[in-house]
Amino acid sequence: MRSQYEPHRAATTDEPVRDRDRDGARARVLVVDDDPTVAEVVAGYLDRSGYAVDRADDGPTALGRARDRWPDLVVLDLMLPGMDGLEVCRRLREQGPVPVIMLTARGDEEDRVLGLEVGADDYVTKPFSPRELVLRVESVLRRSRPAAGGGHRLAAAGLSVDPDARRATKNGGELALTLREFDLLAFFLRHPGRAFGREDLMREVWGWDFGDLSTVTVHVRRLRGKVEDDPARPRLIQTVWGVGYRFEPGGAVD
Repeated sequence: MRSQYEPHRAATTDEPVRDRDRDGARARVLVVDDDPTVAEVVAGYLDRSGYAVDRADDGPTALGRARDRWPDLVVLDLMLPGMDGLEVCRRLREQGPVPVIMLTARGDEEDRVLGLEVGADDYVTKPFSPRELVLRVESVLRRSRPAAGGGHRLAAAGLSVDPDARRATKNGGELALTLREFDLLAFFLRHPGRAFGREDLMREVWGWDFGDLSTVTVHVRRLRGKVEDDPARPRLIQTVWGVGYRFEPGGAVD
């Protein structure tokens, strides 16, 4: 019986290399999944799309692989034996910044939100299209890299964002932001005083015309926790009821 993840013949080995690191080497993706069929198919698609792929089938092995050679991105299954994907993601974040795409077979929103809360940049629910996953990887990696030049420093309300260096500060202190949190803050700083719906933010920041809008809600909440003096009473990133969110440099509470 053909597996739902079995590669289609259309995926050939002569596909172009889409992503390379700053030294010209292939971008490295660590695939962590205890299902050998899923891991093999995902790794195969990524390899054919021009990525260097490492694989691990449990949390401790994944952390060891990351220590040996730090990946550019991690595709991480939520349900792993012994140490689940949430704990692996937490420990990876302790080692250093790295984009994470979470895989989950669960349909509960709570599980998806948990993955985003611990710092996952995106998630894909099983069963999924391997081609869609490759597109997600491309999108996340593209946004994770410093701009080629010409990115203007953004500053307001004690916050500063350098798009070229992918560096953000608050009152001179470094902010530990995930990929999406950084992009979200930069977008708000570029458009002060303007209200955006969650659909707008999904399209402009995530680059997707569709998706689970709770992703935006969770990232706004996490970003508030890092840039607001009192996240329970946000002054900078304000909720516009019935619309979405607005960045107010003046910090006046509605």
